[in-house]
Amino acid sequence: MPFLNVHNLPESEPLPGYKLRYRHSGAMTFAFWTIEAAAPLPEHSHPHEQVANVIEGEYELTIDGESQVLRPGMLAVIPPHAPHSGKALTDCRIVDVFCPRREDFGE
Repeated sequence: MPFLNVHNLPESEPLPGYKLRYRHSGAMTFAFWTIEAAAPLPEHSHPHEQVANVIEGEYELTIDGESQVLRPGMLAVIPPHAPHSGKALTDCRIVDVFCPRREDFGE
């Protein structure tokens, strides 16, 4: 199916304050996040390259010990295996793209 409405995708809450809708393509995963203000993201890493795009709000992201506050229109490129963490400073909407696919998200 080449077209879809993100709002029709099932929603889950894999972490407190982090609501997720996602879709896989052949080689990538697109994650659509709605995040509550003050919700923390514990430090973690994964083998996927990740590009985070802030659509709404302010999000403090730390990659390999370097922190930056991301605002609408800003991107962060997270290399594979790089430790990263974050915290929503306000309510946020973020779109993440992962390559290769995040098979751990499910089908």
